[in-house]
Amino acid sequence: MILVGMSDSPYVRRCAISMRLMGIAFEHQQVSVFRTFEQFQSINPVVKAPTLVCDDNTVLMDSTLILDYLETCVAPAKALMPAAGAQRQEALRLIGLAMAACEKCVQMVYERNQRPAEKLHAPWMARVSLQANAAFGELEKATANASPWLQGAKLTAADIAVACAWRFSQFYESSEVKATAYPMLVAYSARAEALPEFAAVPLD
Repeated sequence: MILVGMSDSPYVRRCAISMRLMGIAFEHQQVSVFRTFEQFQSINPVVKAPTLVCDDNTVLMDSTLILDYLETCVAPAKALMPAAGAQRQEALRLIGLAMAACEKCVQMVYERNQRPAEKLHAPWMARVSLQANAAFGELEKATANASPWLQGAKLTAADIAVACAWRFSQFYESSEVKATAYPMLVAYSARAEALPEFAAVPLD
């Protein structure tokens, strides 16, 4: 399998870390949707990161859909997503919050970096920042009960999504998502980032 996309994307990083934790062998091609657009286009005409090229050359995209497929490729003991019931429901809730936080932080990055400064729309930035902080506020409550992970002793798909979202926010949007407001997330992130699977896929 080939994972395509830069690890400064929280979505690409989420997939790469998950694949390492699941023990799935893969090649990671660090191809940028901006700097190497045509190269990415030759792999996936939609140019969406992450892209996964499966062993049969099927091309998948969207981190959640890629991980849904990969969960079927490993033994149950290696799966990261709870199989059913209340645990799965909670994992989905946490992942939804993390993905919403990612989406809003990415929107802020694009607004700053892709739009001409004179066309930056301050009310939109304020709204997106509010949404990102609302998601992180809910995740702060969840991490307060982590022991040591969000769903107990075992790291799950929710942990990876939340940790990747937080790291991305602090690398790119720390002025909008202030660490001082989220001490539990800060401590939780430090535990996750210390794991070898996270360290092997540095955002920077």
